[in-house]
Amino acid sequence: MEPIYLDHNATTPLAAEVSKAISDALDLWGNPSSLYEKGKMAKNAISKAREQIASMINSHPSEIVFCSGGTEANNNVIWSVLESFDKWKESTGDKHIIAHVITTSVEHVAVERPLKYWQDKGRLEVTFVPVDPSTGAVTVDAIMHAFRPTTVLISIIMANNETGVIMPILEIGRALDKYRQERKSSSRLPLFFHTDAAQAIGKIKVDVKELNVDFLVIVGHKFYGPRIGALYVRSLDNDVEYYPMLFGGGQERGYRSGTENTPMIVGLGQAAEIVIKNLAADQNHFRLCRDELECCLEKLFGDSILFNLRVGNRLPNTSSVCISRDGIYNGHELLSRCPFVCASTGSACHSGSKPSAVLIASGLSEEKARSTLRLTVGRSTRLEDVRKAAEAIKKAYDSMTCS
Repeated sequence: MEPIYLDHNATTPLAAEVSKAISDALDLWGNPSSLYEKGKMAKNAISKAREQIASMINSHPSEIVFCSGGTEANNNVIWSVLESFDKWKESTGDKHIIAHVITTSVEHVAVERPLKYWQDKGRLEVTFVPVDPSTGAVTVDAIMHAFRPTTVLISIIMANNETGVIMPILEIGRALDKYRQERKSSSRLPLFFHTDAAQAIGKIKVDVKELNVDFLVIVGHKFYGPRIGALYVRSLDNDVEYYPMLFGGGQERGYRSGTENTPMIVGLGQAAEIVIKNLAADQNHFRLCRDELECCLEKLFGDSILFNLRVGNRLPNTSSVCISRDGIYNGHELLSRCPFVCASTGSACHSGSKPSAVLIASGLSEEKARSTLRLTVGRSTRLEDVRKAAEAIKKAYDSMTCS
């Protein structure tokens, strides 16, 4: 039987148009920093891709910085915020002030781990705000309650990669306006709002002007693009301070040194163009397939199944499902018994035998977290595929109950 791919939150295949754009751009081998024609051609292609990505999120092209991916972008945001805080601290003459960061208990490890690293180094203090276990989302009140006079960064994932839960970024951005205005008229301590939008782009509308964020992370391979990324920085060069983490030749206007990977950047731009044109249709298709999958599973499993956090606002393609309500079956073992269903039990970035920390932080018991599957549909998923996948999962489950 042909494999059925239901792990689109882990990665997506290159769209055919993206693959062609990358292939064509291999001829643009000139160094974009060179002044002769070959270099200018590469530079122009990069400029076009920057415009496409900016259009996708409703920003200005000058606010887009290309990078290797989400991990680099998230780390650089945190580094930049620390640099901004240190410069402000120097102006106060108080060397004992420590920066404070607010985030959630369900962040991707590309945000969680660097924050913990700098906390261990004594460079910052972090408040990990728990989510509401009934929805899996953090509340605006909980974020605002954690606010301190030394808070310099609020970092909230836009949509969780494991549960699909969408966070109230828009509402948090509005609530922060009050604090931003107070800071400008008093201490002048910078206050930044950052969101990792890796799982959101290509699945829901992402408009940086509506969201009122300072930093937004873009990851190509989550929306049928290549494995590079980009970072949105609000009013770069004018309003938000942004300090590079990598130094060298000064590419990307000095914000990210390293000779640009022209073909991959062109591919990222093409992937953005597809999102611009097809987002509404993709959303409808995702939701149709996801809902059919859940309907089939409910019919096959009855009371034995539990859909995690289905009551909240979630991505249209994502289903987090506990196959056994009592949590006695291991998700890894279940998937091993239906190998042609390509799915996961949690984030591909930290897969292993331990139950997902994100699921536990979202209110699940360890037993239920171990029994959970993450099933995520994509553009190429068919209704026939999800029906077959549900049947295969039920067959694997029955084989476990009989053994």
